[in-house]
Amino acid sequence: MRKGTPEQVALKREEIVDACEQLYQTMSFREITLKEISKITSFSRPTIYNYFETKEEIFLALFKREYDRWNEALTAILEGNGWLTKAQLADRIAQSLAEREQLLKLLSMNNYDMEANSRQEMLTSFKQSYGRSMQLMCMLLEKNCPDMSAADIQNFIYTFYPFMFGIYPYTAVTEKQKTAMREAGVDYVYKTVYELTSSCLIRLLGK
Repeated sequence: MRKGTPEQVALKREEIVDACEQLYQTMSFREITLKEISKITSFSRPTIYNYFETKEEIFLALFKREYDRWNEALTAILEGNGWLTKAQLADRIAQSLAEREQLLKLLSMNNYDMEANSRQEMLTSFKQSYGRSMQLMCMLLEKNCPDMSAADIQNFIYTFYPFMFGIYPYTAVTEKQKTAMREAGVDYVYKTVYELTSSCLIRLLGK
């Protein structure tokens, strides 16, 4: 079946990803199917296969888009400010992540399955956006933290990026989970995305 021009293909892919994003606001990854996605798009489930082979590819495209949006925010921090103190840099980065809850939610998923069930070209495209976020983060550190060596910056990346996987489950806590924590006698202090991220960044960056 003919897919159309590259521009038309991109628009149709975007519509499918938009539908997935809409469903993901109220449904879990497990609950979302190509059939559910087709219900809120302009084409049928068989037609979706012309653009994505699996549900995981659609989520990977959504994941890529979230990184692209975060990259825009990181670029704005890099280009829109003069020199920032470490406290100011921590504040800006933490705020940029606080505005990307969906990125954090996707990070907390089983990314192995998402990547394993996607075609190589889809995975490569995603990794480009993911890698760009690391490049921008390194550039922010090089610009604003001249005391950090190349090894220091690498250590920061390999500490902060794994930390990001846990932000969502530690901050998006349901009432059911809170009740369970109380009943279990767990004295837990709930933090926002900004608070948790800012605290981590300040510890990593130092003063």
